[in-house]
Amino acid sequence: MALLGPTLSILVLVLLPQAAQAFSLSDFLAPFAEAAANTSVHQSSDVPVLQAAVNLDPTSGRGGGDITIAGGVALISETGPEGTIKDIKEKSPSTQISIYVVREGDSLSEIAKMFGVSVNTILWANNINSAKSIHPGDTLVILPVSGVEHVVVKGETLASIVKKYKGDMQEVLDFNNLAPNAVVAVGDTIVIPDGIDGPAPVSGSSGSTGTERLIRGAGGPLIVGYFMRPIIGGVKTQGLHGYNAVDLGTHVGTPVMASASGDVIVSRNYGWNGGYGDYIVIQHPNGTQTVYGHLSQTVVTAGTHVVQGQVIGYSGNTGRSTGPHLHFEIRGAANPF
Repeated sequence: MALLGPTLSILVLVLLPQAAQAFSLSDFLAPFAEAAANTSVHQSSDVPVLQAAVNLDPTSGRGGGDITIAGGVALISETGPEGTIKDIKEKSPSTQISIYVVREGDSLSEIAKMFGVSVNTILWANNINSAKSIHPGDTLVILPVSGVEHVVVKGETLASIVKKYKGDMQEVLDFNNLAPNAVVAVGDTIVIPDGIDGPAPVSGSSGSTGTERLIRGAGGPLIVGYFMRPIIGGVKTQGLHGYNAVDLGTHVGTPVMASASGDVIVSRNYGWNGGYGDYIVIQHPNGTQTVYGHLSQTVVTAGTHVVQGQVIGYSGNTGRSTGPHLHFEIRGAANPF
């Protein structure tokens, strides 16, 4: 006992009468040795270490941790319910719509650079009037714009330019931050969102009734049985156009259902929103997204999980629409409708 010291001797003497067998020094120290061993293990390879974020988009991690990107990637340079031919900026390699949560100290130019779009693209798609209109916590939809970029030459007017590229005057004014009575000068650069630079025939687009447009994203896989028709009844008033979309004509107020189960990432119930008007975007577990445009009302909010067939809104005539209908896109797969 002398080797244990006076304190340990007392402890052992007190414990011995209560034990049914001899209590050795190794017995006493065993729990401490086990704890030490466990501590050693947890400080080594068994403890998970911090890992770098894995994202399909190499640019998505720029700017800090408060960025949320649907599907892990930014949207390809396409927007609006009609689609376009020429990209204003270089295309992103993805087809997914993205969202970004504004952080303290962010500027709109930095956000635009992060996603490879122009500042006006973000302003236009989010119904923002100026770069000073964003605040920490705001959620921006990254809906990069495609269209025609035109340099004004002698004799041209804004009206003649818009007519030349079959654009929409209000869209051009909004996108370029121009007043209704704006006068353009030689050398000015004007962007015509959704503009057409020459003919763009589309083969095999049944039901098309207007100017033919280039179809984007129509080459995805056909996922049989995954998507359901988002409305009951109605007629297809325009076949594949824009971004892999169809138009389903129906009266205002027709219930619009989720074509497949998933999470709502965008739900806008006001504004032009790049021509979509009131619209909803759902992210699906298989990596695809569905877009429901020109709604008269939305009844789900961003972050809501919906199941196939659940009513998410009602058809309407908002945004760039020439009559009541549902604009329905599938991003990442063939549109079976």
